[in-house]
Amino acid sequence: MNANALSMNARGQARRAARSRAIDVGARAGFVARGVIYLLVGVLALRIAFSDGGKQADRGGAIAEIAEKPFGSVLLWVLGLALAGMALWRLSEALFGQAGPDGEKASKRAMAAGRFLFYAFVSYSVLSYAAGDKGSGSGSSDQQTDDVTARALEWTGGQWIVGAAGAAVAGAGLWMAYRALARKYHKHMKMSEMTKKTRQAVDAVGVFGGTVRGAVFATAGGFAVAAAVQHEPGRAKGMDDTLRSFTETPAGPWLLAFIALGLAAFGLFSWANARYRKV
Repeated sequence: MNANALSMNARGQARRAARSRAIDVGARAGFVARGVIYLLVGVLALRIAFSDGGKQADRGGAIAEIAEKPFGSVLLWVLGLALAGMALWRLSEALFGQAGPDGEKASKRAMAAGRFLFYAFVSYSVLSYAAGDKGSGSGSSDQQTDDVTARALEWTGGQWIVGAAGAAVAGAGLWMAYRALARKYHKHMKMSEMTKKTRQAVDAVGVFGGTVRGAVFATAGGFAVAAAVQHEPGRAKGMDDTLRSFTETPAGPWLLAFIALGLAAFGLFSWANARYRKV
């Protein structure tokens, strides 16, 4: 067997591994874990809407909330490993393409690579917290955002860098909202396996949850742009402060409550993906 044949055989084996049962299970477990985090963030945001203060409504707050429950450490290990499964699935998509006719496009593989890095970081932070590093994973997203923004603004051209990053996050949020409203997720899910009522339920949480999630990202990106324009790191906001900012609108806490329900809906949509997503 020549070198070219060996190379093709190796690529074929790697591709089959990427489509294996283990990757399928890992991806679906990751969707379940993502759903847990968004549901908890939604609950924490709802508490903030109708009380003074409260725990931080972001991933760190969700991790801390889980840790306080019976067998919380065990649950965090499960959650972290499930997110690692999600990261490996995204890595397989980056290397070998996604499911579907256009899944091997360079743009889709690049996005999969970015998602792999994100979920790998989240998994690492959760597992580190479960292993005893209480400063990992549960830290305030607001303080982290302030620190990163302050350092970036000190660089040469820092305002442009922060502004571009903020614009990219805002654009990503608008893109998420558009895809949810246009129901672009249909092509990634096994819609034919759903009953009519299930499809209606999936669309309800998918459109509502995805649009709200996109709006939160777009708002956070807008704050980063404001921080760059005004050269004030404090203007940039993490997830927690972004959510709290909705209470400062004329709608007051009711807008945050609406946003909280949307984030919880996205958690339910993630669970629907665990069952019906094409992997």
